[in-house]
Amino acid sequence: MKNEKTKGWRLLRRFLPYYKKYKWILVFDLFCALLTTGCELILPLIVRRITEAASAEPMALTVSLILRCGAVYLLMRIIDTAANYFMASVGHVMGTRIETDMRRDFFCHLQKLPFSYYDNAKVGSLMSRLTSDLFDVTEFSHHCPEEFLIAGVKIVCAFVILCTMSVPLTLIVFAVIPPMILILAFFNRKMRAGFRDSRRQVGELNASIEDSLLGIRVVKSFANEDHEQAKFDRGNERFLSIKKRVYHIMGGFQSTTRFFDGLMYIVVVVAGALFMLNGKISAPDYIAYLMFVTTLLTSIRRIVEFAEQFQRGMTGIERFCEIMDIDPDCTDAPHAKDLSAVSGAVEFRNVSFHYETESHNVLTHLDLSVKVGERIALVGPSGGGKTTLCSLIPRFYDASEGKILIDGVDIRDVTLRSLREHIGVVAQDVYLFSGTVRENLVYGKANATDEEIVQAAKLAGAHEFIAALPNGYDTYVGERGVKLSGGQKQRISIARVFLKNPPILILDEATSALDNESERLVQQSLERLSKGRTTFTIAHRLTTIRGADRILVLTEQGIAESGTHEELIGQGGIYAELYALYATM
Repeated sequence: MKNEKTKGWRLLRRFLPYYKKYKWILVFDLFCALLTTGCELILPLIVRRITEAASAEPMALTVSLILRCGAVYLLMRIIDTAANYFMASVGHVMGTRIETDMRRDFFCHLQKLPFSYYDNAKVGSLMSRLTSDLFDVTEFSHHCPEEFLIAGVKIVCAFVILCTMSVPLTLIVFAVIPPMILILAFFNRKMRAGFRDSRRQVGELNASIEDSLLGIRVVKSFANEDHEQAKFDRGNERFLSIKKRVYHIMGGFQSTTRFFDGLMYIVVVVAGALFMLNGKISAPDYIAYLMFVTTLLTSIRRIVEFAEQFQRGMTGIERFCEIMDIDPDCTDAPHAKDLSAVSGAVEFRNVSFHYETESHNVLTHLDLSVKVGERIALVGPSGGGKTTLCSLIPRFYDASEGKILIDGVDIRDVTLRSLREHIGVVAQDVYLFSGTVRENLVYGKANATDEEIVQAAKLAGAHEFIAALPNGYDTYVGERGVKLSGGQKQRISIARVFLKNPPILILDEATSALDNESERLVQQSLERLSKGRTTFTIAHRLTTIRGADRILVLTEQGIAESGTHEELIGQGGIYAELYALYATM
């Protein structure tokens, strides 16, 4: 229990800074909450005053007194209406603004997380945290301060006012509250755990749905709709099971509250009546007691109703903090400077690397020096470290040991943005964003002119097929570029890099998934793209790298062979065997 409380306070401390920008809105919102509370507390006092006047002497109850009391209450109700409007409108907007700020920070943090995180993360689960979890935080951020302030003020004020009437009766009535709070706190902890499991399962369910829908062509091609339906049903049933457990806890929570409601009423009715019978309190005080207890119980009920929202909000904050607490592996050093005027010389000095989930090195004490404009081809068996080596240059991962230099500058001493601005990547698995051809092209250069866009497309061999599309450069490509062929998508990705115009280029099996005609067209585009740039090419189709300045054969032992195509064929080693094997395929 102590750990839960500590964790709860820690989460709240993490969340409170988001109020800073809106502190004056929050202050006025809480002031409005006090006004609405005052309106509720004054009614029992007005009724008590009228009842006292009627009980003491009939002549004391005058039209003037009744009208004054009515006018005071009417004024309070007008104030209450205005205050409630502010709370319901501006207060909610404040909550939405906090949600927006948190979502912005969350997305910004996701952008900073390394590839190693996304190797294991589920996008559907992240989407759940980014949307529904933070929506719950909106309601929490608005209502939490209000509800606790209102409840606290009502309880304290009611206690003070009732003590002025009868201290013993007040202590008897309020003695019911501590056990009620203890029991409800028990249910609260159970609810929080249930909501946490519920949110986690929603994320898993979203991830499963996303996976199935993105792979819908594979599902249909294997006629595996029943398999996907069964997988979805299992996840859906798990979610149902968790929700049933949560609602049983909520049922216990609300039933316990109703029991204590009745217990407090019967205590007031019986004990108050006995006190009145013995002359300890007057009839007006007895009526005021009943009305104050009603007000008190209304407040407690609001807290009870808010408890579910509170726990959802705390769960949302907890899941928000779980991601925000993940430190990016690759960050800018405090002294990092922008990398500028890059020529393209790349050097690996004693570089070793292993993935977090693996104990053995993928690269071990690797030394490599690449000259400006040199075209390097990387070949070898799977697992030799070809992709890993190229991923270290733009710092998609950081080397475990050693250093990588560009133009003699350690890449850890420069900002990530400036480093990656000077490196272009064309991968096998092309990703096009949902939008138009033009929007995908300008991803390489946001301020590119129409002339630059067309020129880049021509250099990539993409202009002709783009011009033939229904709306030319403004044609919608579909999600992940589904409306285009593999070769067309690849040439658009090459045009994107042409626009970027980087001095260092990484080609990661850029033609391996294409048919022969598309491969020929793309290969021509790649040759134009790599001209004059320091280029690292990963290739399984060895005929595409015969013109490389240097071919490196990477194995688990490191660089096993190095040389031109002719030199390596003459050596009769690993490369010659791979090339002979490829030629017979």
